[in-house]
Amino acid sequence: MRTEDVLAAIATGLWRWDNASGTVTLDSEAARLLGLPAEPVVLPEVAVRSRFHPVDWNEINGIVNLAVAEGTLAEARLRIMDVDGRVLRTVRSRSKPMENRTPDGATDYELIGTIQEIAEPQPGTTAAHTPITGDWRRSREAFLLDAGRALAEARSTAEVLRVAASLSMPGFSPDGLAVFGVAGDRLSIIGHHGHDPGDEGPFSDMPLETNYPAAEVVRTGRAIYLPTPEDYKRRFPAAWPLAQRFDRVSWAFLPLIVAGRTMGAWMAAFKHPASFSPDERSVLTTVARMLAQALQRAVVAESERELTTGLQRSMMPQLGPEIPGMRIAARYVPTGGGLQVGGDWYDMIPLPSGRFALVIGDVQGHDVRAAGLMGQLRIAVRAYASEGHRPDAVLSRASRFLAGLCSSPESDPYGDDGGQDSDFQSPRFATCLYVECDPKTGMLEVARAGHPDPAIRMADGTVLMRPTAGGLPLGIVPDTDYPTTRFALEPGETMMLCTDGLIETGGHDLDTGWARLRAVLESDAHESAYDEQVPGAGTAAAGPVAPPHLERLADLLVQAVHGPSSHHTTGPLADRREDDIAVVLLCREGADRGAGTALPHPARPVRRTVLTVAQVEPERIAGVRQQIRELLHDWADPDQVDSAVLMVSEMVTNVLTHTDGDALLVAEAVGELGARRLRVEVADGSDELPHKRQPGEMSSSGRGVLLMEMLADSWGVDPRGEGKSIWFELHEQSKTDADPEF
Repeated sequence: MRTEDVLAAIATGLWRWDNASGTVTLDSEAARLLGLPAEPVVLPEVAVRSRFHPVDWNEINGIVNLAVAEGTLAEARLRIMDVDGRVLRTVRSRSKPMENRTPDGATDYELIGTIQEIAEPQPGTTAAHTPITGDWRRSREAFLLDAGRALAEARSTAEVLRVAASLSMPGFSPDGLAVFGVAGDRLSIIGHHGHDPGDEGPFSDMPLETNYPAAEVVRTGRAIYLPTPEDYKRRFPAAWPLAQRFDRVSWAFLPLIVAGRTMGAWMAAFKHPASFSPDERSVLTTVARMLAQALQRAVVAESERELTTGLQRSMMPQLGPEIPGMRIAARYVPTGGGLQVGGDWYDMIPLPSGRFALVIGDVQGHDVRAAGLMGQLRIAVRAYASEGHRPDAVLSRASRFLAGLCSSPESDPYGDDGGQDSDFQSPRFATCLYVECDPKTGMLEVARAGHPDPAIRMADGTVLMRPTAGGLPLGIVPDTDYPTTRFALEPGETMMLCTDGLIETGGHDLDTGWARLRAVLESDAHESAYDEQVPGAGTAAAGPVAPPHLERLADLLVQAVHGPSSHHTTGPLADRREDDIAVVLLCREGADRGAGTALPHPARPVRRTVLTVAQVEPERIAGVRQQIRELLHDWADPDQVDSAVLMVSEMVTNVLTHTDGDALLVAEAVGELGARRLRVEVADGSDELPHKRQPGEMSSSGRGVLLMEMLADSWGVDPRGEGKSIWFELHEQSKTDADPEF
């Protein structure tokens, strides 16, 4: 009996599909199954294609490509259609793709296989019916879409492995997974699921020449399917004892290929038998491709994070050795997204005089160039300060340095910009605040270049914005003068330096942002943590260990802008960081423990402010009035506050008008709440004493002494070695006590 007669008896035909010539050769039985006359025939590809259901044709096309890639059989179920579009029958095709080389050297393939009719179950019977399209296909597509989305959202290798372990494939789900990576000529396990800790030991580091499925997959780039333990034992006898102890019955090893390079292998192991049909292989291959892409993205993202973290750590300075009598805390929080580095910085610089300098600044922008300029400018400022220059000279030199660094190169006469981006040639500026501190006396010398003023938290919790003289931001005008402001940081007081990101983030302007920070500074929330170590919420600088309550205050300031650290996560609840943040707290310890923390005792800490108003800065009188109002923000009688502001304004104005020197103001509030005494002194270098006048109604001056007599509880003039000091005192009293009842 001929083979053709046997195949015809079981409704099985033979076909040969030559992809290069585009022809299909059918025997008589194959032609009959396709709805053609039952005789051998050679047809063009388009004539045979018209006999298949369009959906099934697309399906077999993918299966054939998969079989060509893996070197396996191509098997599919196909519906045969008549000329009217009705389904005649369902057939199963099994074929072997064979590569052929065309005369021009190109590679093509030829399919040689069988077509066999499948008996469909009759209506009303209980025979199983396996649809060609329908539920399984829809489930597979939904699974692949969900898997692709989940793998695309994974941002680290650990997240990718967790997603891979949670994938539930339609109809068959592995209970053991392992991902192998390649490093040189060695194969190691990146991660695994469904195994006990330590099980990866024998596979953690092996040469690629090892007779192990994953190693062969990496060497060849072809998947390996082992449906039974016998297949595993026959093909890999040396590795079988290692796999046998896991009690699995089917294995699939697939290459992880990205851009034509095999970066590893993926193993899926099953406790239940898996036949690895073409559909199942298609699903596994698709998942392996998505897994490879996700792992590649995760590796790149982790490398970038490692790079930016190292860059950030290298750029952020150490606060240096401990300073007797002083404590420092600092935070740096980069803007969200991108490289996680920006133009903000702070620094602590030991000076040759035995003093130290605190610097805080902000280079324009949040990009790579801003970070690079920040690093260069920080080094330049540190170098100038270490040479012993005064604060104004340090900022003048830094401005000249930045202006030269950011100056645009002259245009190339040939129109060649050297390949540089125009943004890297555009000028940038930077704000900066430089504070030189004497730790013995607490005396501060401040030079400011367009930066926000410092804030002082006094020993009793009162917060004052300390006005300081300033100049243009660095880099705008190369030769710029920066005046210096001197004031003392009293024992128990804390000074805050910050960049504008801490103030304006969240849609605030300077006024509303300061109000938000003032509420945090004036609260006592951080003092409750004095006996507890509180971890930092930002990037805390290494160096002397600050008291826990100072660290807690730094955390609270950052949280007031960004919320608690638990919100700093990925996803829809991620915080929106609009600007970099740098903040430095300098605390001068008091007799007890400093940082504005007063232990319970009868005597309340003295509230003091010292200001200098120069002859060339009469506009600062408005700042003096504001300072007095802030100093007396909790004074019982508002009318007394108005009186104090009026007298101070008059005293400072008289010094600037009638003398050639500057006015030095010292204001102190002493005593318990409700019974305090305010003493204000204004000193100048003139020996001329004030005297009482009798101004007319239209006179614009001459009422200073009269105001003192009317509004002050006491006042006077104290001659000094050079110049004099005019003073007045007010005793706090409630409004009801001051006004008699009628």
